[in-house]
Amino acid sequence: MALVGPSGAGKSTLFNLLLRWYDCQSGQVLIEGQPLVTLNPEQWRAHCAYVPQDAVIFSGTLADNVRYGKPDATDQEVLAALEQAAALPFVECLPQDIHSEVGENGVRLSGGERQRVSIARAILRNAGLLLLDEATASLDAHSEKLVQQAIEHSRQGRTTLVIAHRLSTVMAADRIVVIHEGQIAESGKHHELMAKKGLYAQLAALQFIQEHAQERPHHHATVS
Repeated sequence: MALVGPSGAGKSTLFNLLLRWYDCQSGQVLIEGQPLVTLNPEQWRAHCAYVPQDAVIFSGTLADNVRYGKPDATDQEVLAALEQAAALPFVECLPQDIHSEVGENGVRLSGGERQRVSIARAILRNAGLLLLDEATASLDAHSEKLVQQAIEHSRQGRTTLVIAHRLSTVMAADRIVVIHEGQIAESGKHHELMAKKGLYAQLAALQFIQEHAQERPHHHATVS
């Protein structure tokens, strides 16, 4: 399922509630009919894998960072997770592959590379609930497509919730929920929401205009 909507609509708040960083002031979150507040937070989070918009990378090797999702993972499992996250092309260019040092805060990796490491970490965790908060925001179009394919593959047998600004990321979702001012404004598949010509269609049109404007060549005037 995908969550879309304007900035400040409440999308990330839903993830924070699911992870129990804080609890509802009213209403409740149910997990298979059971109130989330009755579950042990640590045990519940063990069933979740979370990929934030800004990847958290610590000093150490690339393998150490990916293995954070599963400390006892083998090198082969680490490599498989990196492959699913479309990270192998840059990993193979590192001096010691997965055993290369990435530096403090992953300074030796680009933003897109750090994000793919974060996604690989979540894939390796193999949790029942996968939460992706703008996880492909820093990737180029080619890498984003590869990671989308990886997410599609890895979501088999688990629940995947995606927050995305780029609507191209969510078009194939089983269900798209449009959030506006803390409320569900619309829900459905991409083609259904486009046919409604509501908020989702407006967001899609606005994004198309913005992307089209960015693709236009810039003409510079000269004065002689």
